[in-house]
Amino acid sequence: MAIWQVKRPAWPSCQATCPALVHRGHLGFTLFAIRRLLPPVHHLHYPDHVTEKNVKIAALIENCRGQDLDAHYLGFFECFNRGLYFEAHEVLEQLWLPHRHGPKHSFYQGLIQLAGAFVHLKKNRLRPSASLFKLARANLQKYPPICEHLDVAAVMRLIEAWQSQLETRQFATNPLTPANAPKLHLMPRKNSNLR
Repeated sequence: MAIWQVKRPAWPSCQATCPALVHRGHLGFTLFAIRRLLPPVHHLHYPDHVTEKNVKIAALIENCRGQDLDAHYLGFFECFNRGLYFEAHEVLEQLWLPHRHGPKHSFYQGLIQLAGAFVHLKKNRLRPSASLFKLARANLQKYPPICEHLDVAAVMRLIEAWQSQLETRQFATNPLTPANAPKLHLMPRKNSNLR
């Protein structure tokens, strides 16, 4: 028996969307190849350690490369300010993971939690959002008022304001609207390439 055999599915309703049933004979392992629903992947030749997530993150931070600060850090602010809070979290997580035990681990974690709080607000999950605001505040308060070109004191005030809005409204209404979505800005340095 050949290792790979291609057989047509027996049921007519599947023939339009599942043109081939791939069968691994020696293992008895069956896969359905849905060729019309999935894009071809023959052009994707990534090393084993490169995932689709890493490719997306690389695309998000492409414009941030070549700056004074890490592209993932800058990409976090780009995504956050566009309202892409989940993506902001994913981008900064790539910087935080290797530095989990370093001096800035709580700083990055706090920013990730801040983005996560807004992910929850966008999904109208008000109490989980409040919990992440508290965690973000606890992590960021460990750092000086200015850290990594970020006005941490201003971020703390932003967290307190959003937390207060949630609590004042007794978690009944979502304070986040497209018009009042927050923006975070880095403080420029002299002779810096930062925008």
